[in-house]
Amino acid sequence: MRKISNTIFRILLLILTGVTFAALTFVIIFIVKEAIPTFEEVSLGDFLFGREWLPLDVGTGHMSFGIFNFIMATLYVSFLAMIISLVIGLGASLYLSCVASSKVRGLMYPFIDLLAGIPSVVYGFIGLTVLVKFFIRAGVHTGSCVLASAILLAVMLLPYLISACSETLLKNKEKYLKAGTSLGVDQWYTVSSVVLPASWKSILTIIVLAIGRAMGETMAVMMVIGNANLFPTLLGKSESIAALIALEMGTAVNGSTHFHALYAAGLVLIVLLFIINIGINLIRDKLIK
Repeated sequence: MRKISNTIFRILLLILTGVTFAALTFVIIFIVKEAIPTFEEVSLGDFLFGREWLPLDVGTGHMSFGIFNFIMATLYVSFLAMIISLVIGLGASLYLSCVASSKVRGLMYPFIDLLAGIPSVVYGFIGLTVLVKFFIRAGVHTGSCVLASAILLAVMLLPYLISACSETLLKNKEKYLKAGTSLGVDQWYTVSSVVLPASWKSILTIIVLAIGRAMGETMAVMMVIGNANLFPTLLGKSESIAALIALEMGTAVNGSTHFHALYAAGLVLIVLLFIINIGINLIRDKLIK
């Protein structure tokens, strides 16, 4: 019976893995199919490095589809948010795993999970009423800016980072801290020189997943970034690829160049995520052997 149940379980896992892979393949093929017609009208270079986005002919005599500013805004906001959230998240994770008692962890984890479950539109409203007003008082003209969206996105990433990193650190602390203490080594020396290095591989995997979440976030970022086709600056307006697609897909005529260009922008976002994932995995493999 045990052999039969193990065989059934393996077959079930294989089927689920195949379904997941097939769904992902279908999504990529569909997006590529819808994106290809764009490049019959626009060259790849103009699309990737152009800074004009004029999807409608409003008497100018031409249309333009350049997403360079959107690409840079997506990368700028995502990496700035990751830096902010990683510094705070790692500190909170170290506290929860290496300082706090099990009773404190038991009280804190439900609140962290609750923060992770709040809809992004709610975070967006908080950003509009708190962050945007703060930046207006600080002298930013409209309050909507790249820094505001990065801070808001960092807050959204924190629950996931804290929860995942603290679990990893806690496992390695239980594995190594007693041995270090028995050898007379200081707790924080053991944490910094043994526990953290042993956790970096898992933490880098968590960072990869968090970057994917950050680059794909739409509603909250869209509500505070300003949504202007401008090259991103810290206190200036800009617009991410995800926000561009969300704002314009509903008004794009089905089958038009505008419609296909939005799919092409989504394809660029997928390629960027793929390149970043490969890069971080290569770094992880080289640093941690």
